[in-house]
Amino acid sequence: MLRFRNFWVYSIGLAIAWTIAFILVLWIRGSVGVQPLLLTFAGFCIGWVSTTIARYVYPPPKHWQSNLR
Repeated sequence: MLRFRNFWVYSIGLAIAWTIAFILVLWIRGSVGVQPLLLTFAGFCIGWVSTTIARYVYPPPKHWQSNLR
């Protein structure tokens, strides 16, 4: 199960979850209901990019990385 503890696997899972959310909101509320969700998604993307940059600029200490493998 540790092989699935990967940033890319988590990112794909989030992309699938956001896609399902968009489809459901579009189906239930129509195109007008998707607009607030788009703003939320834009804020989420800003945060995700920020954390990705921080993850590469400030990697965790070596002793934390060795426990995950």
